[in-house]
Amino acid sequence: MLLPAVLIAVGVLAYFTFRTTLQLETLRQQSVLESTLGLATEKADRLDKRLITEDNVVIAIADPAHLPELTERWLPTAQRETPTVRAILVLDASRTVLAFASRAGGAWSDEEGFRRLLVERMLGDMELGEQPVDQLRHLHREYAGQSYLVSYWQHDVIGKRYLVVAWHDIGRIVKDTLPSLYTEIALGGAPQTQSRVNVVDEEGRIIFGPPLRSGEFTVGVRFPTTLYNWRLQVSPTASEELTARVQSRKTLELVFVTLSCVVIVAGVATILLAVEKERRLNALKSEFIANVSHELKTPLALVRMFAEMLQTGRVKSDEKRQEYLEIIVGESERLSSLIENVLDFAKVEKGKGAYELAEGHMGDVVARAVQVLKYRAEREQVTLTLEVDDALPPVPIDERAIQLAVINLIDNALKYANSGEIVTVGVKREKGFIALRVSDKGPGVAPEDRERIFERFVRGSTASGDGSKPAARGSGIGLALVKHIAQSHGGRAWVESEVGKGSTFVVTVAIVAPQPTS
Repeated sequence: MLLPAVLIAVGVLAYFTFRTTLQLETLRQQSVLESTLGLATEKADRLDKRLITEDNVVIAIADPAHLPELTERWLPTAQRETPTVRAILVLDASRTVLAFASRAGGAWSDEEGFRRLLVERMLGDMELGEQPVDQLRHLHREYAGQSYLVSYWQHDVIGKRYLVVAWHDIGRIVKDTLPSLYTEIALGGAPQTQSRVNVVDEEGRIIFGPPLRSGEFTVGVRFPTTLYNWRLQVSPTASEELTARVQSRKTLELVFVTLSCVVIVAGVATILLAVEKERRLNALKSEFIANVSHELKTPLALVRMFAEMLQTGRVKSDEKRQEYLEIIVGESERLSSLIENVLDFAKVEKGKGAYELAEGHMGDVVARAVQVLKYRAEREQVTLTLEVDDALPPVPIDERAIQLAVINLIDNALKYANSGEIVTVGVKREKGFIALRVSDKGPGVAPEDRERIFERFVRGSTASGDGSKPAARGSGIGLALVKHIAQSHGGRAWVESEVGKGSTFVVTVAIVAPQPTS
């Protein structure tokens, strides 16, 4: 993902730099237009939010289950909470008015006229059949040359459908609400004489506000849901608000350019780190090849030398012949183990290191591995002991892989054990795992190496020897294989060590079969 990210960052940086250089004036005009449009939209939303807030109050008051108390519940707070609502009506499914509350006082003729207009004409213009229950809708239309705004929504109460209608007083909206929302205040606290906001109707007649300045283009937006037949117009005259919006856009683009530069720098740094990591890995691979070559050459040379001695008959006694044969067998086993390590490691590197798990007994598998190295331990005068708990449960394992892991751990312990020392192999149950422990009394593992030695091609600092004992031979892949085998069996591998007092390598295997991972 790094290369596409760097290319995108370079493209973004080049795009903004080129556009800013060659289209500075176009950018300024576009910023002014977008800022004005955003301002107009925000101002239009103010009125919608104000009226919808009043509608929500009416929704709470006009409960069809309490129709007789409608007037008493609404009028005491109407002036404060619903100042633009002139009347509330509740109708049933047959369009019969069940309740009617009004703030008109004695002017009943207008209310009665609105009631007839609602039943005879407005209901036909409402989207009642398409309207979901409890969804607030608005109707804004002229009837007989007069503009009306009503809010309506339907309720279902005990299986009956009711329609609640709120009649908004457009005259009060124009006289009180629009000035409170759109009158611009100068620094001294007085209204500005040159307003840049007005409201016009369907015919373009000014409903609120003065004519905007001539010679300036205007941005007009309709009110989204309430007075949707009217438009709010804004003239993009110079102001602190507009300047701030333009400056905000410039700042945003500057941030984009800066982030692009940061991505480029980070990408280059990551590439350099990756190159250095690859260089180190190649050096480790070269060392690995040299180690494997040496490991293969040494047992082959010994096998050839003692085989030639046996072939030419230069062995003077049966004891010597038996000793040479045992050396040949031991070196052949070591050579076979090394080849298995290399082959298994190659599979892991190619992503083919899957194991075939079947029910088996860890104690038996470990015992067979210990038996393979029993003679080598005796030859090196090291005591190899095995301690297996009784009644260990069968676990899902790949016996060949577990045996390879045990051989690697014992081989590792024998490399660092001195004559007369004891290497202990233990198998016991620990919580939900079977734990294999291989303990020796060798030089131990330095704290800084305890994680690294399980990485491929890495060997601990004690592998080079300390002068009292020659450097231990090894390829640097044995413990990496042990770790991979443990993880594939639902467990893990680690080392517990104290420098100068020995080490204990631990491998755990899950009692329950691990889930396959992709």
